Amino acid sequence: MQFKSKKSTATETKIPVSDTATNKFRMAYFEMDSVESNFMVVKDVKEEIDKKDIEYNNSINQLDQAFKNKYNEYSQKGSMTTEETEAAQVVLKQLSDSVESRKQELTQKYQDFRMRINLDIKNKIEDFIRGYNKTKGYSFIVTDDTGLFYFKDSVYNITSEVIKGLNEFYKSKQK
Repeated sequence: MQFKSKKSTATETKIPVSDTATNKFRMAYFEMDSVESNFMVVKDVKEEIDKKDIEYNNSINQLDQAFKNKYNEYSQKGSMTTEETEAAQVVLKQLSDSVESRKQELTQKYQDFRMRINLDIKNKIEDFIRGYNKTKGYSFIVTDDTGLFYFKDSVYNITSEVIKGLNEFYKSKQK
């Protein structure tokens, strides 16, 4: 009698017909370091980042120099009264706080700028890959990051196609 029962205590998992082994699972990868060194957007943005980097460093140097100049001004006065010394200390402390606050503000703006640029590049790559895959039919397209993969078959390397397509995509968007 035990064996005649059609009820099952275990949950049965039904695999939809579309997910069976007859469908092919396709995966491809591209090498991000190659994209970074050959994608025209990255080269264009690098120039913009270099300019911002120079602006940032110049601003920080100017702030540091302003503080040093004020400090040297007080140092060269020679002997000061107790009130003058206390006033100078207050001025230097306020200037130091102002300089540090401005440095933090500049650093935050610079980091936000870099993050926006990197996110924009990532979005451009994702947009291209999405369109690229409409005709290729891959289940996954991943980027090869150092240490992420232990084995990769170069047959599935689509880096050159991605770089070529990204550059064409970028040129068409510039027009």
